[in-house]
Amino acid sequence: MRSVLARSLRPSFTRHQAPVWAAAFSTATEVTPAARKLAFKAKLEEARNQALLGGGAKRQEAQHKKGKLTARERIELLLDEGSFREYDMLKAHRCKDFGMDTQHYPGDGVITGHGMINGRLTFVFSQDFTVLGGSLSETYAEKIIKVMDKAMKMGAPVIGLNDSGGARIQEGVASLAGYADIFQQNVLASGVVPQLTMIMGPCAGGAVYSPAMTDFVFMCKDSSYMFVTGPDVVKTVTNEEVTQEQLGGAVTHTKTSGVAHKAFDNDVEAIREMRRFFDFLPLNNKENPPRREKDDDRHRPVPTLESIVPPDPNVPYNMRDVIHQLVDNGDFYEIMNDYAKNILIGMARFEGRVVGVVANQPMELAGCLDINSSIKAARFVRFCDAFNIPIVTLVDVPGFLPGTDQEYAGIIRHGAKLLYAYAEATVPKITVITRKAYGGAYDVMASKHLRGDINYAWPSAEIAVMGAKGAVEIIFRGQNVEENTADYEDKFANPMVAAQRGFVDDIIEPTSTRLRICEDLDVLETKKLENPWKKHGNIPL
Repeated sequence: MRSVLARSLRPSFTRHQAPVWAAAFSTATEVTPAARKLAFKAKLEEARNQALLGGGAKRQEAQHKKGKLTARERIELLLDEGSFREYDMLKAHRCKDFGMDTQHYPGDGVITGHGMINGRLTFVFSQDFTVLGGSLSETYAEKIIKVMDKAMKMGAPVIGLNDSGGARIQEGVASLAGYADIFQQNVLASGVVPQLTMIMGPCAGGAVYSPAMTDFVFMCKDSSYMFVTGPDVVKTVTNEEVTQEQLGGAVTHTKTSGVAHKAFDNDVEAIREMRRFFDFLPLNNKENPPRREKDDDRHRPVPTLESIVPPDPNVPYNMRDVIHQLVDNGDFYEIMNDYAKNILIGMARFEGRVVGVVANQPMELAGCLDINSSIKAARFVRFCDAFNIPIVTLVDVPGFLPGTDQEYAGIIRHGAKLLYAYAEATVPKITVITRKAYGGAYDVMASKHLRGDINYAWPSAEIAVMGAKGAVEIIFRGQNVEENTADYEDKFANPMVAAQRGFVDDIIEPTSTRLRICEDLDVLETKKLENPWKKHGNIPL
């Protein structure tokens, strides 16, 4: 951790002292301009020191005892050293009800400004739980809206470090209005600049909806929570006994609900990973993702891909192994790795060029698409499309998951989200069918028919309406199933028919896949494709 931390800046006064920054200047009759200037500087310095202290030394120590950094320490670790420039450091709340006129905190519980991450501009706000529990007031909301507005104007991402108990009760509807104003800003910024959220403490009530509308949500295990209503309210209304962690902890939201995208052990690890993830993203929707210098040759041999698909089509294999072989240095930044494990999504590079990867995972549910995997992949595809990130899709899908649970829960509508996302996307789309591509799932997974730019198949690919046995039992009901199954397999248990129709551009050897993708990304760099003008489409939500 960097040596310069907020606690080293503590001034020597108590919180109960009347804040000098809020007091009027002396009304003495004979004060020289020089003396007045010195007095103002002293008061300004004291106000800044109060802002640096947040809710006070004791509350900061309490934060540390919980294993959490303070709001300023988090900013210091997130941004390049010395790059942070703060806004509205002295802005204070205007509430006078319920004793609030005696509680003055410069900055009002949220720190806002801009800085650099690896030399690239970003805007940031960091909520300070030591100040009135991080509760949001009218002025607090104004500070966040201001930084988000600047981010949109300058074309740079917004990173929110959330640690808040929710709306400030003393301000009533004014605090609720503040949340609504932030929500509106989230919607306006969506698809314009990346919006990234780190949940680093409690996040309850209205405080959860702004993170939910951002592009990616990271959480910290055992110290961060998200829920609309807390355990006490749940017990009162439903008689359910549940802990904060069970109801809305990092594990719950990364494994069960899918609300969060990554979970980390502590603040330091979460911030380090956010810095790493930030390097994959463009600053805004008019720029391309950053490109690194080439440090992994496109001609690098990948011999293990030759035998990675088992001869038996019913034997699973790990699609992560395929991804790690293909991408630069095996560096695959997987997202939502604990949720809907039957599909993999994440960021990677090919010769320094950023791509989004979507891949069926045969190790889970045989790679079938279900409701959760469809939603997970659809949102990721739309993010990539919004921010000019090419999409590489690896296909091994036997179809949509059957069953009454899926049908009753709306697999048709939710599966259509992924279909819609791929069909709508105009960024370069490269698809590789490694093994099965059956039924409607073949269509959905970035097929040529959804404007796929380059579609390949490995020799092991099977592209058909369904597996041979099931198909033959329908086509040749009552006849010799075994003999006809062999005929069906000869025709469809290979990609030849799809290649003859132009539905795949080529049948390639697995070992040439990395080279082909690198070459195709070069060609597709100047791709131009626009959808028909519309206010917006109506995705099947």
